[in-house]
Amino acid sequence: MLKSNPEILAPVGTWDMCLAAVHNGADAIYAGMPGFNARGRTETLSLENLAHMVAYCHLYGVKVFLAFNVLIFEQELNEVRALLQDIMPLAIDAFIVQDIGLVRLIKSLNPEQVVHASTQMTVTCAEAIACTSNLDISRYVLARELSLTEIQAIRSATEKELEVFVHGALCVSYSGQCLTSESLGGRSANRGQCAQSCRLPYEVIVDGKVIELGAKRYVVSPKDLCSLEEINTLKEIGIDSFKIEGRLKSPEYVGATSRAYKNGLQEAQHPEDLAVIYSRDFFSGWLHGVDHQKLVRGDFSSNSGLEIGVIIAVEHSALIITSTYPLKNGQGLLFMDPLHDVRVGSPIYSVEKIHSNTFRIGIDHKLDLTSIKAHMLVFLNSAPEIEKSLKASYTQRDHLKRIPIQAVLSGAVGELLHLQFIDQDGRMGCAESEEVLSLAQKSPVSYERTFEELSALSATPYLLSTLDLQVDSSCFINQRSLRKLRQVASQQLSQARCERSALTLNHSNPLQLKAPLEKKKIKETQSPRLSVLLREEAQIESLKGLNVANVYLDFEYGKHYERAIDRVRELGFKAGLATTRILKPKELGHLNYIKRLKPDLVLVRNLGAFEYLKSSGLTLVGDFSLNITNSITADWFFNQGLQTLTPSYDLNQEQLAALLEHSHGSAFEVTIHQYMPAFHMEHCVFASCLSTGSSWRDCGKPCEKHRVELRTSDGTLHPLKADAECRNTMFNGKAQSAARLLPSLLALDVYRFRFEALFETGDELARKISSYTDLITGNLSIDQLLAQSGALEQYGVSNGQLLSIRTYQDRKKQGGLVLPTQVRDVLEKELSIVSTDADSIA
Repeated sequence: MLKSNPEILAPVGTWDMCLAAVHNGADAIYAGMPGFNARGRTETLSLENLAHMVAYCHLYGVKVFLAFNVLIFEQELNEVRALLQDIMPLAIDAFIVQDIGLVRLIKSLNPEQVVHASTQMTVTCAEAIACTSNLDISRYVLARELSLTEIQAIRSATEKELEVFVHGALCVSYSGQCLTSESLGGRSANRGQCAQSCRLPYEVIVDGKVIELGAKRYVVSPKDLCSLEEINTLKEIGIDSFKIEGRLKSPEYVGATSRAYKNGLQEAQHPEDLAVIYSRDFFSGWLHGVDHQKLVRGDFSSNSGLEIGVIIAVEHSALIITSTYPLKNGQGLLFMDPLHDVRVGSPIYSVEKIHSNTFRIGIDHKLDLTSIKAHMLVFLNSAPEIEKSLKASYTQRDHLKRIPIQAVLSGAVGELLHLQFIDQDGRMGCAESEEVLSLAQKSPVSYERTFEELSALSATPYLLSTLDLQVDSSCFINQRSLRKLRQVASQQLSQARCERSALTLNHSNPLQLKAPLEKKKIKETQSPRLSVLLREEAQIESLKGLNVANVYLDFEYGKHYERAIDRVRELGFKAGLATTRILKPKELGHLNYIKRLKPDLVLVRNLGAFEYLKSSGLTLVGDFSLNITNSITADWFFNQGLQTLTPSYDLNQEQLAALLEHSHGSAFEVTIHQYMPAFHMEHCVFASCLSTGSSWRDCGKPCEKHRVELRTSDGTLHPLKADAECRNTMFNGKAQSAARLLPSLLALDVYRFRFEALFETGDELARKISSYTDLITGNLSIDQLLAQSGALEQYGVSNGQLLSIRTYQDRKKQGGLVLPTQVRDVLEKELSIVSTDADSIA
């Protein structure tokens, strides 16, 4: 059976954004958890502001979700628990969470608190949902990289609520799996500090040579998502919530998108006005499957507005342009030459129509016209008439959202007058007069006058739709008394609309946060040992004669493992296979292949693969991509059947030590040498830049023929590799070593270490691995290893993230959200709760 209309979920970072969402059709808003959310560089809500926002939204029937969608470090757990104890009584409708340990912590405080899985949890299949079934997560925000067909498959396999992004910026990397900001700039996307590395220009180096791509320098910067044409299909599939992305956007953007998607469920909408407000060009993302030629435009990466034409000629303070869009004075235009990276903007001062689609446009006479030339693209990026209308939608009383109500007025001579206001959900506000009704001497009851008086609700959220007048016509109703009844009934209804069941927190026995575990000396049977991860079959021979324990094989698309596993075992090592980072519907072939081969170990990289393999009898090792940063998360994975875990690469030295102190160090494998995997993309740069194909079916598989690197502005080459499902990973071109952590890790009972190779082969690889085996067995000092010339120094071994001592820096502005007058008036008149004391609001 077809569900009711999906919820429209809008982003909020300021009060104006909140008002724009509420009064333009949003059914729910999501705001950042104070101090802990994935929206750096935005103002963070104070507790008082949050309480006001919850009250205001609930009054208008709008839910409030808090995005608590970051990884939590061990040292923060007590702080987080205290913050939850302050915020949960405010009647938050749901927390949007990435960290599994945080889900457990919230549920320990109150099992009834609703939790949604953030897109940062990287849920791409029904198996991932089943894997987390014991966490009591109500809704899953699916990864943006899923197609309609894949979303349908997930919908068919679960009863859980599903939410999808329908509009806004697309990340080229899977959310929760992007380490580019951390790798290149020391700012973790998993901690709300995304540096938007995908929006930077990159040179594409193929087999050591730069390839000419013309203006296409932004090779991993996707267009913005716009799915107005797909929303009714998503509704038919049974999606529960449509989510609008809104990182650092304006209130007008929030209002325009909320209104467009709300209206789009009833009638077709056109995206032009949305593009004028904000656009990097629109595309349907991955909803129709991968299209490597269309996802990334490549010639610009920032907001440009709506492309409307080109410049034909340049005159003195005027331009001749083609355009099919109606142009007006005061609109803003952007003129762009992508090939030479030129962007010039100007308002329109005059419009003269020359032909049907040709105009002479007067522009700012102060502009340097030498930078504006014929054939430049023209974009409309400002339309005052649109912006004025959108601002009026949430600032002018006549445009604000109204809640239809029914009034029942009853009474008789000698009785009190009773008024009931009833909303569409049956909630009621009641009032009764202080004096009994008397017989009318001159003016008996009039339906029209009574309706008019009760309809005077413009200072409230309500609109009177019907009146059931149950008062004898012979009665006299004092208008002043009726006015007082109206005010009291309205306030009582508002109180009823904002009431939520009291949330009792479990203070006596919440989830116990562990004290540091007592460490025991490593047993002789647990002497330090090195595992090696290889990405090329040819690398196996480099291991001959080395002191290695396990070998993980992580080959690219189209490569087979049978011969490789046999050779690893012939050399005397245990053979492990790595799953892909992502598992989508109908991608079980690779996992079935792993099960058939029966490797000694499986390096598990996603929740879906974990669920599918946990009953296989194979020894499972959790990789870094499971994002384990605290002991509560680690315990959950251990209890679910993982025997060994790899800590998240978001941890620095102190955070890693804290995790190991509170968990079981001997059950962790720490990566001691690696090229940081940065972007992990559904988008294929090989296909996009080296073919005309849209997918693996017609790309010609250039990944099998060429070595491709992306070069950043500092000259560093970052290699690309394709995995078994054609997904690309960009690796940091500089290797990093955690060698200096070895003594402290050994003291924390860690005895498993991993070396990850990339393209090294032969003697080079053998020398690197041998250095690390000598290091962990005490035959080579840390300084000797790091001071060696040759491969390690040549490949730029650096301190890396694991050695960083920096602490998390909250870049958000603190608390500076001013309560708008119209919000204050409504809260004071309807709820009597405006106060500087947040506790009085709860």
